Amino acid sequence: MGYVRRVTADAPGRIVLLTTSHRVAPGLLSWPAWQVLHGADRVLCADPAHPQLPYLREAGITVEEAAADAQELVDDSAGGRTLVVIPSGEGDARLTDGLARLAGSGRVQMPDLELLPASYDLPGARLLDLVQVMDTIRAECPWSSAQTHEGLAKYGIEEAYELVEAIEAGDREELREELGDVLLQVVFHARIAQDDAEEPFSIDDVAGTIVEKLIHRHPHVFGTETAESAEDVKAHWRRTKAAEKQRESVTDGIPLGQPALALATKLASRVRTAGLEVAAPVSGGGGDLGERLLSLAVRAEAEGIDPESALRAAARAYRDAIRMAEQAE
Repeated sequence: MGYVRRVTADAPGRIVLLTTSHRVAPGLLSWPAWQVLHGADRVLCADPAHPQLPYLREAGITVEEAAADAQELVDDSAGGRTLVVIPSGEGDARLTDGLARLAGSGRVQMPDLELLPASYDLPGARLLDLVQVMDTIRAECPWSSAQTHEGLAKYGIEEAYELVEAIEAGDREELREELGDVLLQVVFHARIAQDDAEEPFSIDDVAGTIVEKLIHRHPHVFGTETAESAEDVKAHWRRTKAAEKQRESVTDGIPLGQPALALATKLASRVRTAGLEVAAPVSGGGGDLGERLLSLAVRAEAEGIDPESALRAAARAYRDAIRMAEQAE
């Protein structure tokens, strides 16, 4: 199919800046991009290593490996000609600034200027940047290259607590930042794991594992089962998880290293959902006080209250009261 264009000598030309995303496979361009490329009088790209060039040439498009000069392009576009410029990933500030100066001078008959995105990032595309940056840091930063899973463990705990604090404070900007810090821990650990000589795995393996788990544990979404309520979903999740882990006790899989109040709440939740009736024993090393704290945690969990969050809220109010008392002195 040919491209036919009828123009007059005084028809305005057209300069198109064709941008592409490095996060999308080269050659996967939009239909408008292919149309303008096939119909262009000239296609220029100053970067001979641009990843799109082999695919454009395979499609029969002649690409000039030349830097684009603003005045030259304006002159060459006269008579209705279409010129396409493919900037590098960093853009071409010299060209765009030059075109802006010419347009603002009022002394030059400007062609139509157009910015045409030829490919768009998919949701989650910036995660590729994070993986790439982490690769570079791991290879070139003396501190990062020496880190181990064990050495980073404390940071994972700290970041998780900071995330919870941002959630409870309702600070959206802080929440976004803390989510990034938690995500960094995941990517960092996965990058360390990639270097393991005996059992290496990558961030793709981590993502693949959780994708498979989510699909398997949501048959009401990806399969044929149905779930009428959130409780139905939880019940199926627990059954599937128990079968996967081959657990013999409802307490299996509960990390004992978590804060005591959270531990008591988790145990109470497992007991309640399993339909068991278990009396809380008198705890050692605290006696009646430990038993009373445990009873409060069990009661709160049964009432749908997270005692850990409730205690933190009370502690924050206590902290504020302390500060007020200090200021009053």
